[in-house]
Amino acid sequence: MKVAVIGGGSTYTPELVNGFLARVEQFPLKELWLMDIDPRRLEIVGGFAQRMVAHKGNPFKVILTTDQREAISGASYVTTQLRVGQMEARRRDEYLGKRHGLIGQETTGVGGMAKALRTIPVILRIAADMRQLAAPGALLVNFTNPAGLVTQALTQYAPDIPAVGVCNVPITAKMMILSKLSALTGKEIPPERAELKTLGLNHLSWHRGFTVDGEDVWPQIIQGYIAELKTQEHPEWEPRLIEVLRMIPNYYLQYFYHTDRKLAAQEKWPPSRADEVIAVEEDLLREYADPNLKEPPADLMKRGGAYYSTVATQLLNAHYNDLGETHIVNVRNDGAVRDWPADWVLEMPAVVHRDGIRPIPTEPLPPACFGLIAQVKAYELLTVEAAVHGDREAAYQALLAHPLGPKADKVQAVLDDMLETHREHLPQFWT
Repeated sequence: MKVAVIGGGSTYTPELVNGFLARVEQFPLKELWLMDIDPRRLEIVGGFAQRMVAHKGNPFKVILTTDQREAISGASYVTTQLRVGQMEARRRDEYLGKRHGLIGQETTGVGGMAKALRTIPVILRIAADMRQLAAPGALLVNFTNPAGLVTQALTQYAPDIPAVGVCNVPITAKMMILSKLSALTGKEIPPERAELKTLGLNHLSWHRGFTVDGEDVWPQIIQGYIAELKTQEHPEWEPRLIEVLRMIPNYYLQYFYHTDRKLAAQEKWPPSRADEVIAVEEDLLREYADPNLKEPPADLMKRGGAYYSTVATQLLNAHYNDLGETHIVNVRNDGAVRDWPADWVLEMPAVVHRDGIRPIPTEPLPPACFGLIAQVKAYELLTVEAAVHGDREAAYQALLAHPLGPKADKVQAVLDDMLETHREHLPQFWT
C-alpha cells in the first residue's frame, strides 16, 4: 500500500511518520511518499523521516519527490498538509487583518479567506491528479486549513473523489475533557472508551455531549467546567455562557464572541503567531538536519498541532480496516442534521467504514448557534466560487457576509489589498 503526503516538507511530518510506525501491524504501509515543492525542506524533513523509519527496522520505505503526479500515482491514500506561499503568506494574512483593524488569523476572517483563495485551486488540482493516477477508490484526507472550507470546495467541484477534512481541535478537546473527568472520578479513562459529540463548522463548533462506555456523562462535565471557570480570575469563557448554552465552544469562537479582546492582543504585534512559528520552524529544521536525530524532538510541541499523528493515522487505519469507528471530521451533511442544507460540509461525528465516511444523524444546534453558522457558511460558499472562478464579485460578497469582515464601505479596499498582497498566488483573479 502506498500513501502520498502532499506538503511532505512540513515540520509536522515526523509526527505523522511516528503515527504510521505505531500502527505497522494493523496498517500495512509499504511506501510513504513525501512530496513538496521546496527541495530544501523536503531534503531535511524527508531525510529525518527516513532515519526515523530506519531506526525502527525499515517496516516501510520513505520516498521523496518534488513531482506531485509521481507521488499520487497508485496511492491508496493522499493526505494534504500544504501551505501555498509557505509561512510568509500566513504572516501576510495576519498583518492584512491588522492593517485594516480586523482579525488577522490563519483560518478565519480576512486571513482565512485569503488562504482559502490560494489553496482551493491547488487542492482541486490534486483531486484531478487523483482522478487520473491514484488507486481506485483512493481517499483524500485534507488537513490543510481552512479545512472545512477546502473540503466544501472538494465536495462541490470534485464530488467523485472520496474526501474528508480533518482537524486536531476535536481530539484536543476530547483529551482535555478526559483529563478533567479523570480528575473528578480519580480513574484514568482510555480514549477509546469515550466519544465526544460536536457539531458546527471547522473552527466554529460547539462540544455538546460526551459518553464513556455509552453512558452520558455530559451533565457532570458541564457542572465541573462551570465550577472551574468560576474560580479563575480570567476565565476562557464566562460561566453564564456555559450555563445557558450547556455546551463548550470551540476555542476559535473567541474570535467571534470576544472580538475586542483579540483585536487588543493583536495591537501588541509583532510578533504575530506566524512570526513565532517562523522562528520555531527554523529551530526544528536545524534539529531535523542532525544526522544523529532519530526521534521527534520535544520542540515539536511548540509548533502546535497536538495529536496530529493520532488523528491522521487512526482515521486511515479505521478506513483501511473497515472498523466502523466514530471520528469527528468535516463531511457533507447529506441530511444527517435535519433542516440544514444537505450540501453543507459540517464538522461532526461520522462512522468510518471502508466504503465511506458517513455522518451520524443528530439534532440541530439551537438558533443562537445556527445564526452564526449560517452566516459563516454563506461566506464559505461565496469564497469557494471566488476561488474556483477568480470571481471578484463573489469575493466582495464573501467579505461582506463574514461577521469578522470589514464594514460595507471598506470591503473594496480590503479586497484590493488582499488580492494585491497575494497576487503571485492568485492568478485566477489577474488573468
